[in-house]
Amino acid sequence: MSTSIDDSSAAKGRVPRHVAVIMDGNNRWARSRHLPGIAGHKAGVDAVRSIVEVSAREGVEVLTLFAFSSENWRRPENEVSALMQLFTFALEREVKRLHRNKLRLLVMGDKSAFSAKIQRLIADAEALTANNPGMTLVIAANYGGQWDIAQAARRLAEDVRNGTVEPADINEQLFHQYTWLSQFPAPDLMIRTGGEQRISNFLLWQCAYAELYFSPEYWPDFMEPQYREALAVFASRTRRFGRTDDQLEGASNRV
Repeated sequence: MSTSIDDSSAAKGRVPRHVAVIMDGNNRWARSRHLPGIAGHKAGVDAVRSIVEVSAREGVEVLTLFAFSSENWRRPENEVSALMQLFTFALEREVKRLHRNKLRLLVMGDKSAFSAKIQRLIADAEALTANNPGMTLVIAANYGGQWDIAQAARRLAEDVRNGTVEPADINEQLFHQYTWLSQFPAPDLMIRTGGEQRISNFLLWQCAYAELYFSPEYWPDFMEPQYREALAVFASRTRRFGRTDDQLEGASNRV
């Protein structure tokens, strides 16, 4: 898809075509209840189901969830192991739910670090849902925004070396084609739960013009009402993309 900005996308009241979510606060949710950290991650699965269902109903085209960053390998070994078990469970069970609802699943990130079983489950899930016509759910796993940009630069450099790309042809639009999610519209709305106000190396290239929404709720508590509030805030904002209010008003009057 083109990365150019559609005038209609600047209007108020639009449902975001692409929502990106940093699902933060699982461990703190568990600690506040005197539970082990993995209990928070398990509880977070219910929030994922809720947000997926609402997004599909509301006409969101792409929902990207930051599930496991490339930095998360630094967490305690027992927590990482439990997260991999939970990921395996989701790929074995939740994918069937997605397929029944005609949703498409993609896993974004460096999959080579995962076990052979998880890599096989990812491939099977993506193949099973590849032709589904509904919303695309992207799970970012072993992903980092800087890694995304670096691997795009490496692939582009290889094409320059091979003679298929001229250095003079490199611009934002061409570079974008080498990044993950290049076939989808850029995120319109990025949500982070858990009270932190940073983007933590998530979709650094793709979210250049995303509206940011920070929720104090821990991820397991971020259910349909909280998500709808975020969508309402998005709908209330005017997206200028460098233009003035007068220009936007003039464009709307010409429609």
